[in-house]
Parts: sequence; structure tokens; C-alpha cells
Amino acid sequence: MTRNTASVTARIVNGFVTRRGTGAHVQATGGNPAGVVLDADGLSGAQMLEIAQKVGLSETAFVSRSRSEGFKLDFFTPARRIAHCGHATIAAFSYLAELGRVAEGETSKETVDGPRKIIIRDGAAYMEQLAPRYEAAADWADRGVRAEDVLAALGLDEDSLDPRFAPVLANTGNSFVLVAVRDAAVLAAIQPRLPQIEAISEALDLIGFYVFTTDPAATAADATTRMFAPRYGIAEESATGMAAGPLACALYDHLGVRKPRLMIEQGHFMVPASPSEITVELGLEAGRITGLMAGGSGAVMQELEISLQDRA
Repeated sequence: MTRNTASVTARIVNGFVTRRGTGAHVQATGGNPAGVVLDADGLSGAQMLEIAQKVGLSETAFVSRSRSEGFKLDFFTPARRIAHCGHATIAAFSYLAELGRVAEGETSKETVDGPRKIIIRDGAAYMEQLAPRYEAAADWADRGVRAEDVLAALGLDEDSLDPRFAPVLANTGNSFVLVAVRDAAVLAAIQPRLPQIEAISEALDLIGFYVFTTDPAATAADATTRMFAPRYGIAEESATGMAAGPLACALYDHLGVRKPRLMIEQGHFMVPASPSEITVELGLEAGRITGLMAGGSGAVMQELEISLQDRA
């Protein structure tokens, strides 16, 4: 039996915002908006889905008490429950930190897919991801997908690519195809063919395509990116923490960016732009990645009052 609920308060919190300035003069811009509902213990799955539909963003996080972890988080798109969401995790925990409901240091989240470590540092939130797994294009053949199909779905040819890096499937908890292009001009000009990306994502069980360049003329970060995830109803996303993790691992393992802390930009090439910053800290043992923490800052943008249908 679920409770009768007249209304629920949801906040729109942008995760992975770009922060500039210090103290009272800090400005937070860009980022990826997520719905955040606190004290969601009495909500049923059906009610969470209804709220996510009314919030209308790609994901909404519902924060409840947990018997085993710091908090329980449930994630819903307007269509269904999902196991994890990076920017909604950062949004939720940075908001909890702002309210003083979580302290600096280590905590954790309980999800339907198991627990994950969270670290709060200077009000920013960092989430645990796993050691990377990679699949080259040759590994996709039995699922009917070739590297040429990935390029065609992005309207790219071989000359558009960074010659140092062939498209690869990478996973640190969720799967993405990573595609490296040679410069900012190529990245900006991509016109994604969303039905083709969706079909490939379905065949390979991907969240989506993460396209990037390390061109120093394009960014002062380690990479700047675009993310296409039509399988989840997202034409283009401005910040994807669960994709930045695999990309940082690939930069370290395959492109010679041999440092433990990397900065990934996203959203600069969207229209309109929504610049985001994702920091990835690699866990290393004898030069091998054993896990990572990906994180950033959040900022509350709006408060909504959501009316629910009464349910006996």
C-alpha cells in the first residue's frame, strides 16, 4: 500500500557546473540539470515515475534513508527506473552538502545495482566507478556492429578521427563507445544520426556515444566532449559523469595522459552551450587503474511543487 500524497517538492539542481571566482563571488554556470527529491522514503516506484515525468528532465534522483549506506538513491527517467545516473548523483550529494545533511569526507549511496562510495570535498561530490573494461571494434562483430557503422551514425569518415585512437567500447559501470576526433572543428560539426546511434546502442547495450578531442586548440582540459544517448531519450547531454570516467581511463591507458587526476569538459559544443566540468581521479596500483572517482559541483536552479494523483 502506498501513501496518499498531495504534493512533493522537487529541486532542479545542475550537476557538474562550471564554477568561477571565490567566496561570495563564486558564479556557477552550465552543468546538466537533474531533478532531486529529498526525503522520498514513502514514495512508491509508480509515484517516483510520475514525479520524474512531471519534472521532465532526463533523470530525477530520489533520496531516502538507507540501512546500510549513507543514503539510498533511486533514479528515474520520464520512462523508467535506471540503475545509476552520474550528474543526478552529483546534484543530489552536492545539495545535501549545501544543506549540511552530509559532512565532508566519505559517505556512500545504496542503489538497485549495489553500493557505491561517495566523497564530499569542499562541497563538491565525487562518485565511485569501477576499473575499466575495453572492447575493440573486432569484439562487436558477433553483435552486427562495425566501426564503420559507428562513424556513419556520426556522419564521420576516417580522416575525421584522431589517428592515435580507434573507436572503443569502454565500461566503468556503464558502457559507452568512445570516438576520438582530430580537432574542435570536427567535434563542432557533428550532426548525429540519432536513429542509427540508438540502434547501435541497443545492439551493444550502450548508454550512448561519447565523442571527444584532446586538441589543445579546443580546450585547456584533458579532453572536450559531446554525448549522444537517444536510447535513453537524450539527443545530446551537457554532462555525463558515468562517461567521463571511462574516457579518463582511455586517456590514461591509450593516449599517454599518465596522470592521476584529469579534467573532462562537456557541453561547450551544444546549441545552446552548457559548459560542464567533470574531474576524474584515478585509483592506481603499479600503473594500473583499479577504480576511479568522478565528480564536480552542483547548483540549485529552481524549486518545483509536484502534485500527485492520490493512490490508496
